[in-house]
Amino acid sequence: MNEKLGNSNPFNIVVIVAALGYFVDIYDLTLFGIVRVPSLLAIGVPEDQITDTGVFLLNMQMIGMLIGGIVWGVLGDKKGRLSTLFLTILLYSLANIANGFVQNVEQYAVLRVIAGFGLAGELGIGITLVSEVMTKETRAWGTAIVSSIGIAGAVLAFLIAEWGWKQAYWIGGGLGLALLGLRVYVHESGMFDKVKESSAKRGNFFSLFTNGKRFIKYISCILIGIPVWYVVGILIFFSKEFAIFLNVSGPINSGKSIMLHYMGAAIGSIITGYLSQKLKSRKKALAIAITVLALFCVWYFGAFETSPSMFYFIAFALGLAMGYWAIFITVASEQFGTNIRSTVTTTVPNFVRGATALLTLWWTSMSLNMGIWKSAIIVGAVVIPLALVAIFFLEESHGKNLDYIEED
Repeated sequence: MNEKLGNSNPFNIVVIVAALGYFVDIYDLTLFGIVRVPSLLAIGVPEDQITDTGVFLLNMQMIGMLIGGIVWGVLGDKKGRLSTLFLTILLYSLANIANGFVQNVEQYAVLRVIAGFGLAGELGIGITLVSEVMTKETRAWGTAIVSSIGIAGAVLAFLIAEWGWKQAYWIGGGLGLALLGLRVYVHESGMFDKVKESSAKRGNFFSLFTNGKRFIKYISCILIGIPVWYVVGILIFFSKEFAIFLNVSGPINSGKSIMLHYMGAAIGSIITGYLSQKLKSRKKALAIAITVLALFCVWYFGAFETSPSMFYFIAFALGLAMGYWAIFITVASEQFGTNIRSTVTTTVPNFVRGATALLTLWWTSMSLNMGIWKSAIIVGAVVIPLALVAIFFLEESHGKNLDYIEED
């Protein structure tokens, strides 16, 4: 397909379906953080074990996403973007519904792995599809819209969670199943149809490790995204615990922190997308966003004895900077050819999410000797500079033609 013939309308049906899919994805992804405390108390977890059990279940979800990222990414390149996208939605929707019936931590853990496995495919496949059907001049707007609408799912998760944690899981599953009805209105990517008819080898995950230049680009993409989940998985998910350490002048609700953080991220997605278009550079937009994120992290760690409203505002501000997630995924998609694009675009964000398990384990192990505050600062002082350095190893992909294949 000649990319010039792509869709220039950023509100086309593919963008809408991908955005709604990501909306349900984020709803589920953040729902556990929002209902973590009430759901664990309800199934009999002692209050002094809530934090450790929460870390364990979050890690189970992220491990599921790590495995799912590879499976769905390869399937997206081998079998097609569209069929894979809707299969992922079906799986995590059913896991969500089942999650409302859990009776113990073991059941919770199994369903978090399954849900994570299903969730792993939605964003990467959706962004791949959007990138391939949009014109090269407008695809950044398309992916920014997917991200901003999708991220708003966290707001709905917070509001629905007020009805009860079980009901919130059931409604999330129902939303996913309802989304499947839109499948009939979406068509497969023309670029994929073209490469499917060629002799090019598709979905070869290991080809990312057999070529030095390709490997460096791939690892760089992953490193750029890790600060996002450092902030979400540690600073925001456990904001209640940090607020106690910082002696915030009133109680903090982690669920509210998550909601406000993702509200900021929804706005930040549009801002970063605009910067990318205005500067005609993905790399400059990423560098600005990550630098701002670093400054806001310093603000967060220095918020001693602040008011709850100011603490919540800092969580919102961190979300504004974290809005570079959409451009980060777009850049990953634009760095590689059509025959492995789905594999890359799906595995990269899920390796980032999966790295949350390593980050939280590192953080909690250091916390035993130095406390949650100092250990979190050390983790941030490593992952944020690495992300800034990684930008320089990527090619500028603004306006890049994506209709090509990677040679083994």
